[in-house]
Amino acid sequence: MNSTVLTQTERNNIESGPWFSKLSAALREDILARASVRRLNDGALLSCRGEPAEEWMAVAKGAVRVSSVSLAGKQIALTYVEPGTWFGDIALFDGLPRTHDASVHGETTLLVIRKPDFRELLQRHTELYDALLRLNCRRLRLMFDMVEDLNTRPLASRLAKQIIFLARSYGEPQGEETRIGLQLAQEDLAQLLGASRQRVNQELKSFEREGAVRVEPTRLVMLSRDKLLAIANR
Repeated sequence: MNSTVLTQTERNNIESGPWFSKLSAALREDILARASVRRLNDGALLSCRGEPAEEWMAVAKGAVRVSSVSLAGKQIALTYVEPGTWFGDIALFDGLPRTHDASVHGETTLLVIRKPDFRELLQRHTELYDALLRLNCRRLRLMFDMVEDLNTRPLASRLAKQIIFLARSYGEPQGEETRIGLQLAQEDLAQLLGASRQRVNQELKSFEREGAVRVEPTRLVMLSRDKLLAIANR
């Protein structure tokens, strides 16, 4: 892959990713040499539930919305894959179909590794097996944390934690404030938390009164991380 096809910011997002940055230089170079760059517009569909897996990807800019369809036929967002994160390897390992739908959220740049190249990387670098095992162990821990929060924490606590996470992943510092660059409606936030839009709206108004956040149309601004942490730990 010619590095000039990525902007400096996109390259930095990939190279500083918490998983990718810990790989050996030889493995990082081999992965990037096999990667193609794909730029997509908001809403572009990447894969559907039940389809065979053909690619391993990383987000260089933007986000990927992982979702499912409810019994009523409504698309429900489960998570957003952030810049610097690699995904899609599980179905390439077990050979089973994709478990969820994936689409682009906002203008997004992806690095894409084809299935044959992914398998060749595994053959050439035994290190990659261990690295992907650690990556999936981390995913499993995060999943258990989410299940625990859903069953033990009130909505206000879960919402505060979610805003802190979004600020860390998509934060744009503006003086003492941090504007979250990811464009999310309150309905999107509600889906991530398994709550109604009305309840999320009520909690956000409470956060505003406490001086923790400011709500803008489709955007959130974190005014005080300390206040959000206090809410999250109540």
